[in-house]
Amino acid sequence: MRAPKLIQHLKDDADGMSERLLEKIRSSRKCSELWLRVPAEEHKSYAVDLYHDLMMWLVAEDDSSLEHHCVGLGKLRAQQGVPFSHLFWAVCITREYLWEYIQQECLIEEPVEFWGGVMLLRSLNQFFDRALYLALLGYQMAGGAEVTGSQAVFQ
Repeated sequence: MRAPKLIQHLKDDADGMSERLLEKIRSSRKCSELWLRVPAEEHKSYAVDLYHDLMMWLVAEDDSSLEHHCVGLGKLRAQQGVPFSHLFWAVCITREYLWEYIQQECLIEEPVEFWGGVMLLRSLNQFFDRALYLALLGYQMAGGAEVTGSQAVFQ
């Protein structure tokens, strides 16, 4: 499995996945400032947007939508006074949750799909690495820290 099954699951269950993800983040003390400083509706909106961005990225591997979303998220969280470590940990939880979801939903059903699963894992890691980098850029921009080469370039 490369991505088609996951994309279909994201389309079919984005709201449920978002709710379960938010519960995991909410229960982490490493994200406590995130919950204190950000309105609940905003959490839900960003979780759904993240899954949408992931779907789009898996289809086209185009960073433009992801860049817009994550840089904006980083700026907003900095303005809200959320420590970057809490934002970082929320993204880590998101990555872990998605991989758990893939395993629980048996999206990799047969041994022949193993290499497709490995490729999917690699793609997911690339997505979340980019998301963290872009959020950090936005966070630095909002904090007045000088960022050189603010255009995200990935190879």
